[in-house]
Amino acid sequence: MPAIPSFIRSNPKLAFFALLAVAASGFGQTFFIAIFGGALREEFNLSNSWYGASYSGATLLSAFVLLSAGTLVDRWPLRRVATLGVLMLCGGCLVLAFAQSAWMLLPGFFLLRFAGQGFMTHMGMTTAGRYFTANRGRVIALAALGFPIAEALLPTGGSLMIDTNGWRSVWVIAAAVLFTAVLPALIWLAGDTGNRTTESGDGSDQESSDYTRSQVLRDRGFYCLLPAAPMTPFVVTAILFHQTAIADERGWSMAVLAGAFGSYAAGHLLALFFAGGLVDRFGAQRSLPLALCPMIAALALLALCHSTWVPYLYLALIGIAQAGTGTAGSALWPERYGSTHLGAIRSVSQASMVFSTAASPLLLGFLLDRGWDVQALGLLLAGLILAASLLTLLAPMTTKQKPLTVTA
Repeated sequence: MPAIPSFIRSNPKLAFFALLAVAASGFGQTFFIAIFGGALREEFNLSNSWYGASYSGATLLSAFVLLSAGTLVDRWPLRRVATLGVLMLCGGCLVLAFAQSAWMLLPGFFLLRFAGQGFMTHMGMTTAGRYFTANRGRVIALAALGFPIAEALLPTGGSLMIDTNGWRSVWVIAAAVLFTAVLPALIWLAGDTGNRTTESGDGSDQESSDYTRSQVLRDRGFYCLLPAAPMTPFVVTAILFHQTAIADERGWSMAVLAGAFGSYAAGHLLALFFAGGLVDRFGAQRSLPLALCPMIAALALLALCHSTWVPYLYLALIGIAQAGTGTAGSALWPERYGSTHLGAIRSVSQASMVFSTAASPLLLGFLLDRGWDVQALGLLLAGLILAASLLTLLAPMTTKQKPLTVTA
């Protein structure tokens, strides 16, 4: 049996709980739901605008609900939280599987987006951030590996099953996998972990000094840091959603674009092996603006270069940025505010991320319809990310954050 990595040796079950929860969120992520778009539009005779509006509306609603539901991670035992998340995700799968009219897509999309993209991701990342202190960055990076695992398995497997068994059967199988495999595994991994924050690291955090959500919302530094956290998913969702329009303008074939997404996945996966260590060494708040630099470079490259090699490099840079910002952004809140009320605090950040992924396709679609070209869009997005990165430098450290000490 291989040795357990030292950075999760204090509580490997909770580390893998976080990884599995994040991977299971893939059933409610856009990269999986998108493979059903053609089948759903054909089945219910939907226009692209109606389909897109219903999906964005459900995503926006899920962001608002998450602000309240996200606090359950602080107040309920982990087993109960996991059960709720998986059952709601199963419910979304079954609603779509047995939908007989277009209006049923609305509750189906809501359950998938809330439970998948929102709640399961929130639960996994909160667990990784709360119960590990000394190696928090590495554990969060391990949990984030759930995203590329789901990206590699779910769209490909789902597409193959749609071709052989039809789209409805895929949702039934997804619900069965979640109920019979994922839920029992999460319950076992959660063990008897209760609603009290018990650090698995050095135990240095003191509950009395941890911030509440109301205190965080009165902290001006929070608003300097918050825009940087959802910037990467904002851009990634917009780029993926409008990838065909970008490729058409630049004269890139879909074969080139499909191959380039391999570099995106590789950049995302490989960078996760380094992102956690950097966060643990330098701190999440210092790492976050640096992690956005590859995204700025990627968008500048997209805006200014037209060659066929550009998709491979700019998407690889976006993957690297996604790994870095995801790890630093998730580690930032427990580092800055403590872990006692982490679920409530993270729910604000997670809801802003969900909101951004709902808004960005609509924003870029509107600008494309108004005649903006790829160069203008790329420079606009790069400017927004640069502004968010610079804004983080205005946030002072809190008393809970340790000074930077780098040994020779």
